[in-house]
Amino acid sequence: MADTGPWAMRADAGGDIPVSPRTVEPFTFTGTAREYFGIWIVNVLLTVLTLGIYSAWAKVRRQRYFYGNTHLAGSSFEYHARPLQILFGRIIVLLVLLAYNFAANIYPIAALALTPLFILATPFFIMRGLRFNARVTSYRNVRFDFSGGYLGALKAYVLGGLITWLTLGILAPIASRWMWRYLLNNLSYGGRPVTSQPALRAMYGQWLLPAVVFLGGLVIFGISALAVGSALFAAYRDLLSGTEDADLILAAILQLLATSALPAILLLALATLIYRAGTRNVAFNATVIDARHHLRSTIRRGRFVWINVTNLIATVLTLGLARPWAAVRLAKFLAAATALEVEGSLDDYLGTVKDSGAAVGAEYIDVEGFDIGF
Repeated sequence: MADTGPWAMRADAGGDIPVSPRTVEPFTFTGTAREYFGIWIVNVLLTVLTLGIYSAWAKVRRQRYFYGNTHLAGSSFEYHARPLQILFGRIIVLLVLLAYNFAANIYPIAALALTPLFILATPFFIMRGLRFNARVTSYRNVRFDFSGGYLGALKAYVLGGLITWLTLGILAPIASRWMWRYLLNNLSYGGRPVTSQPALRAMYGQWLLPAVVFLGGLVIFGISALAVGSALFAAYRDLLSGTEDADLILAAILQLLATSALPAILLLALATLIYRAGTRNVAFNATVIDARHHLRSTIRRGRFVWINVTNLIATVLTLGLARPWAAVRLAKFLAAATALEVEGSLDDYLGTVKDSGAAVGAEYIDVEGFDIGF
């Protein structure tokens, strides 16, 4: 348990009234890479041996490990999904994809006509996935819930993605605000509401640095690509005149890609990591549970980028064997950067939530049915 302030005094018409102290309860992750490696390697082997069927059981084992090792105020979270629910949802998605690919090969025009339907169906898959994951998650025997609808998902994910790409990222903070508000404002815990109203100005404040990084990098690599492109044009002209070798032209093209396309992709990934960490801080710090308890996020963006980049490098260099270490490392970092600022006693508050929220329990799984796979 972290800092507990003294009883504060609040002045109003009736005089000074004492209000409850605010206690900061940090999240912690206690899992280890060694423990998770044993779970991960078995999951991988059995998934391969069963041609993917075991992946549903693998997901449940993985989620239960990470949820069970994530602690708040001395208690851990729990994951209650059943493997068959996940498997059933994945079979449905697989059948839909197979039908689409069959149509694409037999009737290409029909497949083209189905593409807009797939885009419009995506928010439904996302909505169902968020609802399922919330309802199979609990803390101190009280379930979460998610009540977001289709139109909200359509706005947050399809329309948000569309305006982000069409404006080359300029309206990305607006899309991020839509997404975070959809994710958090539709969440509840034991029937108690969660609200989040991240300020658009704060979102743009987190957008500025990644935008400068990306555009600055593009200018540098663009100058390099221009120089290579000029040499390529001169070589192509010589090729037409019979004074240049075609192999040299191919080498120049590859060099042009290496000095422009690949760096641009890496820059975009770097800018995305910086932006993601910043918007998470803004959204979480604007989140209030039951109008009294405040969520806190203090991710350091440079550290977040370093962890993700080195995790990727280690995973690639070890042919995937470092994946458990990378996953545990990131989970520890994110937990340490997250806290709940509680008004009064968390134990007393959770006691009232249990009393009023006992009805929203295990029946959620039966109502929701299965995980759609998103």
